[in-house]
Amino acid sequence: EVQLVESGGGLVQAGGSLRLSCAASGFRFDDYAIGWFRQAPGKAREGVSCMSSLDADTYYADSVKDRFTIFIDYEKNTVNLQMNSLKSEDTAVYYCADRPYNGSYSCATDQYDYWGQGTQVTVSS
Repeated sequence: EVQLVESGGGLVQAGGSLRLSCAASGFRFDDYAIGWFRQAPGKAREGVSCMSSLDADTYYADSVKDRFTIFIDYEKNTVNLQMNSLKSEDTAVYYCADRPYNGSYSCATDQYDYWGQGTQVTVSS
């Protein structure tokens, strides 16, 4: 059974950093695409960053490029999102999600099958 559990959210001042972690079980990273998504109040859920361990390409939303980094820690079996230079507009519930890899690292939310419960990130200005 695929399980995803996020952690690391919290309250941070604008310009600060947070690292989100998604503990994964029940699947192999090589067989799945995985990503981070977020949903702000009153807005649709959006893809933040997605990747597959099988190819070198990684997707980042324009709004987070050069500030966020997604990476897999194989020893801990986690997928992490390092978030730097946080802005108030980054405030949202952040989710990790995955799906069987089909050759694409697309970050479209409707393509992802398994979701964690989410972790709140609040950036104060």
